[in-house]
Amino acid sequence: MSDEVSESIATARRINTRCDEFEQALSAGQAPVIESYLSGLPPRERESLLLELLGLEADFRVMRREPLSVSDYATRFPELAVAQIAAILEGSRLNDDALIGRKLHVYQCVSLVGAGAMGRVYLALHDDLRRHCALKILSPRRGACDSELIAQFLHEGQAAAALIHPNIVTLHAVGQLGGMHFLEMEYVPGQSLQQLIREEGPLPADRALRLATMVADGLAAAHRAGIVHRDVKPDNVLLTRSGIAKLGDFGLAKRRLPTEVTSPDQVICGTPNYMAPELLQGQGASPASDVYALGLCLFQMLIGRLPWREVSFAELVRCGRTEPVPNVHDLRPELSLEVAECVALLTAANPSERPADAAAASLLLHAVLGLERDLESLLIEAFGNETTVTWVRNGENYCVTRQLPGDRKQRVLLEPTSHAANERVLLLYSICCPATPSFYEQALLQNAVVLHGSLAIREIDGQKMFVVINAYPRSTVAPEEIRRSVLEIAAQADQVEQRLTGHDHN
Repeated sequence: MSDEVSESIATARRINTRCDEFEQALSAGQAPVIESYLSGLPPRERESLLLELLGLEADFRVMRREPLSVSDYATRFPELAVAQIAAILEGSRLNDDALIGRKLHVYQCVSLVGAGAMGRVYLALHDDLRRHCALKILSPRRGACDSELIAQFLHEGQAAAALIHPNIVTLHAVGQLGGMHFLEMEYVPGQSLQQLIREEGPLPADRALRLATMVADGLAAAHRAGIVHRDVKPDNVLLTRSGIAKLGDFGLAKRRLPTEVTSPDQVICGTPNYMAPELLQGQGASPASDVYALGLCLFQMLIGRLPWREVSFAELVRCGRTEPVPNVHDLRPELSLEVAECVALLTAANPSERPADAAAASLLLHAVLGLERDLESLLIEAFGNETTVTWVRNGENYCVTRQLPGDRKQRVLLEPTSHAANERVLLLYSICCPATPSFYEQALLQNAVVLHGSLAIREIDGQKMFVVINAYPRSTVAPEEIRRSVLEIAAQADQVEQRLTGHDHN
């Protein structure tokens, strides 16, 4: 390879890496300063990167309905012509505003649901099929000057089109409309895994394992088709309202041939903080490097953050990230040793010590998870269509609120015990009122007519309380059992509270 070609590859790497870091900072809600990303670059490379960063910042500011000013940017970057700046800002405004409410062939663009370096994703209505879809449109500003980006965008369509799996976002169509390249994808109403972690913090172990298992199952389908994803991360995992995880964004995916030999000059692709050590050392992406990223996703779900703080790509390459991922049991002692060992195997620094591909990773995750379903998915199945029931999580426990007639409500608490897995019990109980001696006789009379569970005394926060309580084996409890218990316990506890106190406190 000539020195000129090698330098061109190195330049592209530097620009792409800094763009990725800048976009990640924007997505995380930070306020990255463009100037800080331009240091240490030769003039021509600096100008190319500046134009990219300016476009990314303008896209994000328009999406957030923040004002854009040509004069402000002209003052900050006098090396750019005012016409250049104006064209970039106008392109961002057009990308955001012009398509909403507009019809593109059979697609009626309804709203903007996301934006990134490659383009924007709109919620659209397919007029012929009368269904909603996600319409991903390549940025005209970037596509007009970057033929490689168009090829990468179309490659995403080709990679995703080859995969049909319940844990992969389905691609319906790829094409070009009005000079704009687009992908029509399954619309997944819900949130990303990254948003879930940001909102809820560390997840219960069973829920984290279940989500990781679903991602592994989808990723395994890609690996069986010879496709390496190369950008597995929580941002690229979408969660349906019924709790199903779907892997998307195959923009960096690459079909891996059995005889493929990795070139040392291969351009590094992916999100730096989810890259396996061998990628940072210049080796090619493989199913094992996808498994490493999956392991980091599991770590993040269990701990609420990545194993390390944000560092620059240059630092990552320099250290090679050969240090072991911290033991999750040390960071969260209530996690089992089996869970900790699972995370350690998925994130082993040596790829030969990890599961070879996502199919092997899925077997490992299924073995650790066992047959026990997480409480979140059980509640979703039990009450997904019930408008009078809501719930919130508090650590491993859940508080379910049932709206009752007469503007009354009652809370039912779900608490799994901490016994061994085969002995654990799920307690469901609702507090009635303080267990004062003056209520004992009436309470005993009420207990005689309780049809589901029993009326008992339970110490809560140091105070003895009357509760209506029931229990099931944790490993076999079914959604219908939870549904029946929550509805009946709530109604009975409310009746006891009303008859003993005349109030509605719980």
